[in-house]
This record gives sequence, C-alpha cells and structure tokens, in this order.
Amino acid sequence: MNNKYNLRAIAAKAIGQVLDKGQSLSTVLPELQKNISDKDKSLLQELCFGTLRVLPELEWYLQQLMEKVLTGKQRPLHYLLMVGLYQLLYTRIPPHAAVAETVNGAIALKRPQMKGLINGVMRQFQRQQQELTAQVQTQSSRFLHPGWLLKRIQDAYPEQWQQIVDANNQKPPMWLRVNRQHHSRDEYLELLQLAGIEAVIHQDYPDALRLVTPCAVTALPGFDAGWITVQDASAQGCTPLLEPQNGEIILDLCAAPGGKTTHILEAAPEAQVIAVDVDESRLKRVAENLARLKQQATVLCGDGRTPETWNNGQIYDRILLDAPCSATGVIRRHPDIKWLRRNSDIDELVALQKQIIDAIWPQLKSGGTMVYATCSILPEENTLQINDFIHRHSDAHLVNIGTDESPYRQNLPSQDGGDGFFYAKLIKA
Repeated sequence: MNNKYNLRAIAAKAIGQVLDKGQSLSTVLPELQKNISDKDKSLLQELCFGTLRVLPELEWYLQQLMEKVLTGKQRPLHYLLMVGLYQLLYTRIPPHAAVAETVNGAIALKRPQMKGLINGVMRQFQRQQQELTAQVQTQSSRFLHPGWLLKRIQDAYPEQWQQIVDANNQKPPMWLRVNRQHHSRDEYLELLQLAGIEAVIHQDYPDALRLVTPCAVTALPGFDAGWITVQDASAQGCTPLLEPQNGEIILDLCAAPGGKTTHILEAAPEAQVIAVDVDESRLKRVAENLARLKQQATVLCGDGRTPETWNNGQIYDRILLDAPCSATGVIRRHPDIKWLRRNSDIDELVALQKQIIDAIWPQLKSGGTMVYATCSILPEENTLQINDFIHRHSDAHLVNIGTDESPYRQNLPSQDGGDGFFYAKLIKA
C-alpha cells in the first residue's frame, strides 16, 4: 500500500462532500483521484459508489453498534466507519486488511486519538455480523432508497416497484454501442470473441452489446480508433426513433456528454448536427467524444429556454431533446442521486422541462420530428409532461412508439437490460 495516501480516508472525504455539501460523485472523484495509482482508482470508486448504494443499511448497523453517532467535527470518522463496514460486507478484501486500513484512515483524517474507537466498532461488527445482517432484512432501510422516492416509485408502479428498487441497487451492466461506420454489430461481436471477451446483443437496439463481465476500455478492440462507444442500451434508443437522415439539420439539445450526438452522426454521417448544452464545462466531453470518433458537429453553449440567444433563427428538420430530469432511471450508475435529490426537485424539474419544450418547439420545421427523452421513471416528467404539451400545442402529433395501452415507451431499469428511460416521438403538423 502506498504510504502517501489512505484510500479509506479519501473515500470518507468523498462521501462527506456528497452527503454534507450536495456535490455529485462524478464532480468530487476526479479531483480526489489526481495523485492515485490506476489500480487504486478502481478500488476508490468501488468504495465510494458501493457505500452510497447501501447507505441506509450501513447507517442502521452503526446505530446498533454505537451509543451515539459521530457528528460535527467527528463526522468524517462516521463516513470512514461506513467505508469500513462496506468492505467487510461487500468486497473480497481480507477482513484483517479492511480493519487495519480503516483504522489507519483515522490517522490520515488527523484523528489518531480515535483509532481505538474505529477498531472497536469494526471488531464488534465482525462478532455480531450474522445476527445484524439477519435483522437488517426486517427494516425499511433494506430497500436502500429514501422514503419519499420509494413512495413515488410505489405509487407509479404498484406491480413493479420492487423489481425497480432491486435493479437500482445492483451494479450497472456495461453496454457498448458499435459504430456502424466501421463494423456491423455482428462483426464486432466476433472481434470481441477473438479477444476473449464475452458479449450479448440487445433485442431492440441494433447497435447495442452488453459485456458479460465489464472490462477496461483499453481492452476493447478499436476503442481508440472509434469502433465503439460505452453507452447504456436505453440511451441508444433515442437515435433509431429520431431516424436522422444525411443532409438534414439536426439539433441535439442538452447534448453533453455527447453520446447521442455521436450516435446521430454514426447513423447519418452527412447530417449537419448542432449540439447544445447549458453547461460549458461538460461541453468539453462532447468535443472529446467527437474527436475520438473523428466526427464534425457544431458545439454551442446555450440555454434551451432561450433559443433566441444562440440559434440565429435556424429551423431544424429534427430535434432530440434529452431533457434535464431527476435521473431516477440511472440510480444504479449514480447511487448518489438517491441522496442528492429532494422531493421538491421533481416539481422544479417538471417546470423547467415545460419551459424548454415550449421554447424549442417553434424551432422545428413543419413535418419535422422531435424525440423527447429523459432518464427518469417518474410519470410527472414523462407521460404527464407530454400529455400536457399536446394539450397546449394543436400542431403536435404523437407517434405511437409504445403499445396499445400507451403510445409512449418507458424502459424500466433491469439487471441485464438498459437503464430506466422514457421516449416520446412528436411530428409537427
């Protein structure tokens, strides 16, 4: 173990920044990983993502093991203990090493006088582990979701809520999108087999492959050459619905980090694509993805609510609006969402989506296609939002892309399937 840093202490700091300061892991981790070896980076990610995935369970254990929970200046040690328990429960790290490294984390957090407490709690948990893990299965914390979110999922999906919650609590599968400019999906599947990598095709999405065991992108044939992109299967569902054609002018709104922009260009390499996002820093990722795939698009920083500030009067053949949302369909990829979102956020997001869709609809030509998508599973942001939009806009014609029961398509997260994702397809009359 490198003496310069203690991974458990770094993980405790990251978790503190999420829970106490409301920052997302994807913002916090790159900063904390700067001086860490590649081997340790993946362990740090596992400790942070894993701890946040099962947070209520770890909280419950600590309530049983301690007379009073650590607060105030000692709060980082509370998170350190969570990381410690997570290792004992969910990793293959030998228990003696997990305990020793967690105890040393107290020194790294400049609380050496607390080593005895950390050691005592960890040892006590080891002694009571069987009994406590049996007991936790009778607690409401076993669902590993905040109460408000659990209630919303139960109300929206009275039959399926338990499967959704279970899928949210799994580690996410790794999906690839094959770049059809280089290979067909079946050809790339053969290349993976030759490299000893096992993969499975998706029944609905023509470019999607799921790796049976996730691996580093560097192990994937032709990654640097742009042969494939890592993208969830459900996110790949937008482009087939949009049906982009060469020669068209296409807007990808809320485009960062660029997965859908590049997918549009793979399907229609001679389309003129304008990728717009309100977050300047995330637009760098769009540029990086375009560069890796050797594609051209116009990348603009702009707010979907005020297209007049960036649009120069342009009218589009097609618009993909991947609207800002609660991200309740991608919790397994971003478990911090469960602790960063508030119940009140949903109404605010619904209002924001409404402003964007109303502002951007006039920029679509007559006869043009708009696909509205979110990575949410909540009806307020999805079916109810679009029903409401159609009532306000007599020129919006809904295309049935779903079933007899509903013209919409709502994917729910599933263990070997894609993330939770909603799509609606509209044609301008």
